[in-house]
Amino acid sequence: MDQLQQQIEILKVCLVLPTYNHATFIENVLLDCIQYPIDILIINDGSTDQTQNIVDKIISNNTTPQTIELISFPKNRGKGAAIKAGAKRAIKLGYKAIITMDSDGQHFPSDLNSFIQQAIQTPHAIIIGSRGIEHENMPRKNTTANKISNFWFHFQTAIDLPDTQSGYRYYPLSCFQRNIWFTDRYNFELEIMVRNIWRGYQVIPIPIHVYYPPEGVRITHFRPTVDFLRITLLNTFLSIIAVIYFYPKYAILSIFKTQKHKH
Repeated sequence: MDQLQQQIEILKVCLVLPTYNHATFIENVLLDCIQYPIDILIINDGSTDQTQNIVDKIISNNTTPQTIELISFPKNRGKGAAIKAGAKRAIKLGYKAIITMDSDGQHFPSDLNSFIQQAIQTPHAIIIGSRGIEHENMPRKNTTANKISNFWFHFQTAIDLPDTQSGYRYYPLSCFQRNIWFTDRYNFELEIMVRNIWRGYQVIPIPIHVYYPPEGVRITHFRPTVDFLRITLLNTFLSIIAVIYFYPKYAILSIFKTQKHKH
């Protein structure tokens, strides 16, 4: 654990947990997370259940060395807005990177070690946890949506990723700077990845563990009609920009690299 703590300090990374009405899971998720020597920023995205009270209680009873801080929105603003607020706060506190994790019990805090080990090797890359496509209790619609998302991501970036929808990620905080963002909800996680690849950032997938509660226990705030429409509009926009900007830029850079190599 001492080595892990040293690596976390070298990276200056903290954990960002966006949460919305996850009172069923947030206590266990937080209690598992504080077993690891990483500071935590919790973004309560306008929860109307007991999430706020549960988090306040854990913070007041916390005896571990790491800092746990809570930011609360009065109304729900979306996962993207929560991640951006966490990144903004992390920058202000002097961190250089964040790891985002879902608060619905799907992700395992034990995989933090895998992110840290990869980030030590590639601190300026975006690292995304790959769940694979087939898992026990994984809804069929998730599998289909992931395949569609992977296809459009490849079209927009010329990069193949096994899981473009995973919310378990490592971001250098420079990814959030010097950009005006167009999205605030689930689609933000696609936007930030694609647009930073266009800026030259590398994206590295690593395998992670995942747990899907059985139907009836599982909580999701993804609204199939509205959120799918938002993602479709974003994919259309990004695809157009890829055709008129990214691919011409990539072609020009390739020509210059070829000429430089010949010289």
